[in-house]
Amino acid sequence: MECSSTRFRAIPPDLTVKPRSIRYLLLPALMILLVLGCGYAGFHLSERAGIRALAENGERQLELNARAVESEINKYTYLPSLLELESSVGRLLLAPTPYRRQRVNEYLEGLNQRSGSLAIYVLDTQGRVLATSNWREAGSYLGEDLSFRAYFQDAVRGEPGRFYGIGSTLGEPGYYLAHGLRDEGRIIGVAVVKVRLDALEERWQRARLEAYVSDENGIIILSSDPSRRLKAVRPLDSATRERLARSLQYYWWALEELQPLGREALGAGIEQIGFPAKVEPGQAPARINYLAQTRRLNDTPWHLTLLTPLQDQRREAISHGTLVAVAFALLAFLLIAWNERRKVLATRLAAREALQQANNELERKIAERTADLRASNDRLKAEIRERRQAEDTLRRAQDELVQAGKLAVIGQMSTSIAHELNQPLAALRTLSGNTIRFLQRGALDTASANLNTINELVDRMGRITASLRAFARRSDDRGEASLNKAVDAALLLLHPRLQRTPTALHRACPEARLAIDQTRLEQILVNLIVNALDAMGEQADRHLWLEGHEADGKYHLRVRDNGPGIAPADRVHLFEPFFTTKPGEHGLGLGLTLSASLATAAGGTLGVEHPEVGGTAFELTLTRLPPLNPSEGASCP
Repeated sequence: MECSSTRFRAIPPDLTVKPRSIRYLLLPALMILLVLGCGYAGFHLSERAGIRALAENGERQLELNARAVESEINKYTYLPSLLELESSVGRLLLAPTPYRRQRVNEYLEGLNQRSGSLAIYVLDTQGRVLATSNWREAGSYLGEDLSFRAYFQDAVRGEPGRFYGIGSTLGEPGYYLAHGLRDEGRIIGVAVVKVRLDALEERWQRARLEAYVSDENGIIILSSDPSRRLKAVRPLDSATRERLARSLQYYWWALEELQPLGREALGAGIEQIGFPAKVEPGQAPARINYLAQTRRLNDTPWHLTLLTPLQDQRREAISHGTLVAVAFALLAFLLIAWNERRKVLATRLAAREALQQANNELERKIAERTADLRASNDRLKAEIRERRQAEDTLRRAQDELVQAGKLAVIGQMSTSIAHELNQPLAALRTLSGNTIRFLQRGALDTASANLNTINELVDRMGRITASLRAFARRSDDRGEASLNKAVDAALLLLHPRLQRTPTALHRACPEARLAIDQTRLEQILVNLIVNALDAMGEQADRHLWLEGHEADGKYHLRVRDNGPGIAPADRVHLFEPFFTTKPGEHGLGLGLTLSASLATAAGGTLGVEHPEVGGTAFELTLTRLPPLNPSEGASCP
């Protein structure tokens, strides 16, 4: 049997596909797919983990800010019920007269100023305003009928009235707290306190926090973004809109719906939501995604929503996905390189020799680099020593400059102090001579009176010289000072100056313990008071204010005069060394510079303000120390 030769004809070589070529074509495509898959998996896992971390941190932030909102809401709850203790309010509600209305108006006005609320007013059982704290203003609530307000209807039934709305008189938003006033068990009127809550919005804006509060109607009443305020977080049907319009709770606002660009629920009270981003005119519209977390506030039907931007987290997830893809690509490349390396075992000896040479070169470079680093380290240590020496020299120079400033102030006051001492000395000369004559005559009573006067004059001279010694004594940055003691010492040093140029002194600075050396505080006060007296030297009516108050653990002492003020061109140079607006013989230009330096060294600040009414005000801010325990104070002489 013969076989046909054409049946098993060979395939031309150019039409065959070699398995090795197919492997080289499929391997890159497979590697690209695997790299992309690993990158996406890394991005997805990182995004989920980042969202979980943001949610956990957001829960803490949400709880913290919810407590802050609840505290702001509840700190005025006692105020309406306080009016039950005022007998004039009860008498006005039982028998209204113009005289009683005026007394209650003045009482409410003072109470409103002390409490910091917007308004406090009293309504009768018909909802008519009988007395109000804003009775002096053009938009006073006096005589208005507010019986349609929900807070009045709750309070007149004996229930606590809580209501957020926009005032129908001035269109000013506020939170209303109402309480039914009782007499012998029956309600005779309603007390209402209106407070502002926009301080929360300001704190959110300063902290760059995205948050808003929605009330029981789903209307945003507080928001860090003003564009979201008074918008509905959920659709409002026609019946709800009509009810809100009749109640005038939000005045005449349109109450548009807050429409996000996208929304995805992630869990209970957590969702991903998108809003349009603020862009400059001409730029393409953008979108910002937020992690929205909502929590109901205690004692109110309100909800607090915290918005955490997801841009940074998404960028981080993209970065992680990219790193995973790169790491996988690197690993794959290493595996391929290792596989290829197995095929070149024949060249390993040559490669090992080349590697040894490279290793020797690397060790040489490492040794050189180590030597360079060691030299650099030695230079750095030398520079540190030089800098410490320079700082010590600078500190010593600053201390000498402070001491020179003290002596300069003492020199400027020397004439007045000499005059202050000459008067007692002259009196001592006269009294001592008279005492001798009275003793010779036997007038012991008169001689005893003269000796007592001499004793008082000696004590007065001792106080003056003791103040000078304390003022000239060297001091350091550390220590503590008594404010009233420092003020008394400064005024004692400047007593001759104040007598020579009569000045009305207004002192309203409560006692405080401050974190600064006593002598340095006295020097700052002397410099500021001397500057104020110099500024008012050419005028007849001189007033000097020393005012102090505490805020956030800091004590703010304000020294203000009613002089002509400082020229705008000179204000930027006030704290520069050797700059002064006084004639050359009256000042070196170091007082304010030294005072600011002393305040900064003690951890405080010295600033200046230029009131519109005239004059100049310097404000010294220092850390306030806690007061001494009574037991510690009792042991002091």
